[in-house]
Amino acid sequence: MLKTPNSNFWKIFRYVFSICLLMSSSAVVFAQSTGAKPATAMTAAPAKTAPTRSATIDSSKTSQAVIDPSLPDDPAVLKMLEPYSGKVRALDVVIGRLDGELRKGGYGGGTLGNFVTDGMRAQGRARLGVSFDLAVSNSGGLRKNSFAPGDLHVRDMYELLPFENALIEVELTGDQLMKVLQIGLENREPQSGARVKYKVDENKKPSIVSAVLIGADGREKPIVPTEKYRVITIDYLLSVAGGKFAILQESPVKKPLGVTIRDAMIDYIKSETAAGRTIKAKFDGRFRREGPPAADDKEPQ
Repeated sequence: MLKTPNSNFWKIFRYVFSICLLMSSSAVVFAQSTGAKPATAMTAAPAKTAPTRSATIDSSKTSQAVIDPSLPDDPAVLKMLEPYSGKVRALDVVIGRLDGELRKGGYGGGTLGNFVTDGMRAQGRARLGVSFDLAVSNSGGLRKNSFAPGDLHVRDMYELLPFENALIEVELTGDQLMKVLQIGLENREPQSGARVKYKVDENKKPSIVSAVLIGADGREKPIVPTEKYRVITIDYLLSVAGGKFAILQESPVKKPLGVTIRDAMIDYIKSETAAGRTIKAKFDGRFRREGPPAADDKEPQ
């Protein structure tokens, strides 16, 4: 009879799972929007086959083996896994600690959306030595719905951000910036750097009442229509022809930062840990509804 699988079995299973995770991160960016429709399968007429006889098992040619710690490792399997062992171990490295639950949902993608766009902004400043007025991304690119408090591993960022989306700097006027914020509000996309006050009409469509930027010193700054602002985003939002954020393509500046959003978030967590800080799940008033809150509002009013 079969007993509980030994460590060799789980070692192989874990390696295969981790290798699949690594390979999936290099896949082509596709259907990041939550509105993507699945492809419809075509059904072919069943082919006629010749009658078959029931298969029988010759018990004289079979054997049983007990799967327990006495089962030796298979040298061929270990050799096959060897090139991946370092990468698999790297996925399990603890890079920080989460204080409070990160959850996706509501305006701005919830605390999870806040966390990612805050990290984008911080890494843009760290890499270029300049402050960004706004960071904007898409909720569809966030592939986990929540993280429980506790240790954060490298693999967590691979699971959250599996696409090879790269950070890129663009330049927008204040008028364009307000349009980006309105698009983000309507689609509940994450942003960092602005404080938006909005209302909802009888058709449940939200619109901006007022918006200001929050400077590095924490002070509010008005958005001047003709002034130019630094924005950090992901190249995916610029590459989708006719996408909801097509206005980003009007930027005269399109400067890649040379890092994926995933690697930037890993570095962000590491930098917070090095500074003695934990990652905190926070609502900070970046979206505030005018009037009574709706039942599906995720952020305190």
